[in-house]
Amino acid sequence: MTAGQMFQAEIHLQQEKACVLNDFAEHFDTSFDVVIEELHDHLVTFTIRVDDPRREYLEFFRDSEQVEHVERLDEASYLITKTSCGAYSAVDRNHGVLRRQSRVLADRRVYTVLFFRREDLRAMIDDFNRIGTVTLGKLTEFTESKSMLTDRQLEVVTCALEEGYFEWPRRISSEELADELDISRTTALEHLRKAQSKLLTSALEENDHLNPHGPAER
Repeated sequence: MTAGQMFQAEIHLQQEKACVLNDFAEHFDTSFDVVIEELHDHLVTFTIRVDDPRREYLEFFRDSEQVEHVERLDEASYLITKTSCGAYSAVDRNHGVLRRQSRVLADRRVYTVLFFRREDLRAMIDDFNRIGTVTLGKLTEFTESKSMLTDRQLEVVTCALEEGYFEWPRRISSEELADELDISRTTALEHLRKAQSKLLTSALEENDHLNPHGPAER
């Protein structure tokens, strides 16, 4: 793998311990995407969108001991805070970036992850193996056209950077960041996700331009 290149891996996880999301998919014979919102200690907050909304969906999550909070956002979307199984922190801890939503099916979860170094992918897979059975799917080089930030995206990401949102541990939560910007938490997180994707792409393309033949030999 050449320095400056970013790669995309599809990781399939068959989780060994019980997970309310897998239980939900199996119980209602459905599948859906999970959009990560925020990791905080042992909890993770995310949104899901499930077609054919039913009243039983909300009740199912409320009855789960794993779920700390659930609310319905619109006709088919739900905001959930639950105990983390460790998958998202495994990606974050090993310098990976979730490319898109993870997909939940009754028998497995599918994560699409961006990374720079082979050792980071190996470390991610090692951490995933502590959760369940892992299968590595398609592995490709990631390329995407350069795109500039909108004024609003620039405002949000600049405020997040200045206030310490990207530090570890974070100096400001997503709720506090949203209050600073006088927007909803969901809107703030959406701007951040889009801005991060664009900035990563821009940085990679600039690196390729400055180093068209890869790193110099030593």
